[in-house]
Amino acid sequence: AKQVIFQKVRDAERERQYEEFKDRMGEIITGVVKRVEFGHVVVDLGRAEGVIRRDQQIPREVVRVNDRIRSLILNVRRENRGPQIFLSRAHPDFMKKLFAQEVPEIYDGIIEIKAAARDPGSRAKIGVISHDSSIDPVGACVGMKGSRVQAVVQEMQGEKIDIIPWSPDTATFVVNALQPASVSRVVIDEEEDRIEVVVPDDQLSLAIGRRGQNVRLASQLTAKAIDILTEADASEKRQKEFVERSALFEKELDVDETLAQLLVAEGFGSLEEVAYVGVDEIASIEGFDDDLAAELQSRATEALDRRESTNREERRSLGVDDALAALPHLNEAMLVTLGKAGIKTLDDLADLATDELIQKKRQEQRRRAEDAPKRVEDKGGVLGEYGLSEAQGNEIIMAARAHWFEDEPTAEADAEDAPAADASEEKDA
Repeated sequence: AKQVIFQKVRDAERERQYEEFKDRMGEIITGVVKRVEFGHVVVDLGRAEGVIRRDQQIPREVVRVNDRIRSLILNVRRENRGPQIFLSRAHPDFMKKLFAQEVPEIYDGIIEIKAAARDPGSRAKIGVISHDSSIDPVGACVGMKGSRVQAVVQEMQGEKIDIIPWSPDTATFVVNALQPASVSRVVIDEEEDRIEVVVPDDQLSLAIGRRGQNVRLASQLTAKAIDILTEADASEKRQKEFVERSALFEKELDVDETLAQLLVAEGFGSLEEVAYVGVDEIASIEGFDDDLAAELQSRATEALDRRESTNREERRSLGVDDALAALPHLNEAMLVTLGKAGIKTLDDLADLATDELIQKKRQEQRRRAEDAPKRVEDKGGVLGEYGLSEAQGNEIIMAARAHWFEDEPTAEADAEDAPAADASEEKDA
C-alpha cells in the first residue's frame, strides 16, 4: 500500500510539472547547470529539470556545473518517466526573446521582429519594423552606444548580429538582407520561387560571405532561394537566353531572325506564350498587325501539336500505358519523362509519394565561396522540372491510386458471399 501511495505521489508531481511548463513554451527561463551527460546539458529549473541537447547549444560555448544559464523553453513532452523539458540556446526565437527583454519597444509591441536567422555562435540577422513612424527600429534595437545589442551579443557568446529594416516588398527586403554588400539588381522568379541578385564584381565575395554564410542567412531570413551573380554573369546569361529563344522561334515558327528577336525582346520566351496569349498583345508590337499575329499563333499551335505527336510516339515506344495519359495535369512530354524513369503503369505511379513526383531539384548557387562545403546532389522529383504544384501532384497520385479503391468493394462482397456459399453447400450435402 505504501508503494502505491508513493507511486501516486510521483505521478501527481509529474503531472504538476507538465501542467506548469506546457504553456510556457517559447519563454526564456533561467536555471543552474546540474550536470553534463554525453554532451547534453541538464539544467535545474527549480521544481523540474530541463535538457539542452548538443544541437541546441551554442558551438564552442563552455558550460560548467553550477553556472547560471538562460535558455528558451523549446518543447515540453509528457513521457512515462515524467515530463521532458527541452531547452535551446541556438534557436532564432532565443535571440528574439532576448531582444524583447533588452528593448522595451519590442516588449510593448511598438517594434516587431518580423524575421530572424542564425548561424549559432557566429552570426545572425534580424528584420525589424516599427509601427510608430517616429521611432527608428534599427536604432532602438542598437541602443545608446550599442548598449542594447551588446547585451544580447554577450549572452549569445559574441555572435555578430545584423539588424536590418524589414520591408513588405520582397526585392527591398532581399537587398537589405544582403547587407553589407551592395546590390545592382534583383530579379524575382515567382514560378520557381527563387530570387536572382546581381552585384558588382567587387562585391561578390562580400555578398556570399565566408563559407556562403551571408547569402545563406539572407535566404533563411527572406524564406527565398537566392542566387548571386556578378554583372558580367548576368549579362552573359541574358545573352545566352536571348540567342536560345530566338533560335527556337526561327526554327519552330519558320520566321526570319529579325522577327524572332523582336518576339524575344518583347518578353516572349516559349511557344506556349505565343500560342495562348491574346492576339492583340502580339499585334501591339511595333511593325506587327492582326494578320501577322494570327499567323504566328497558328504556327505556334501547329508546332506544339507536332511536339505533342512526337512525344506521344516516343511514350508508346517506351511502353507507357495509355491509362497514364488520362490522368489530370500530365502531358505527353511528362509521360515520356516518366517512361524514361521506369514509371510505365498506374501502379508504378501510385507507389510514388508526392515529393518523389514533383519536388523541384535544389539548384546550386551559381556563385559559391571557394571554401564552401560541397553538397550531395539533389536530383529532385521525377517531374520536378515541369513546375507542378503540390496540389496538382497530390491529384495525380490519388487519380493513379483510384483503381486500388475500386477493387475493394468487390473483394469485400466476395468475402461476404463466401460463408453463404459454404452454408449452401453444407445444406445440399
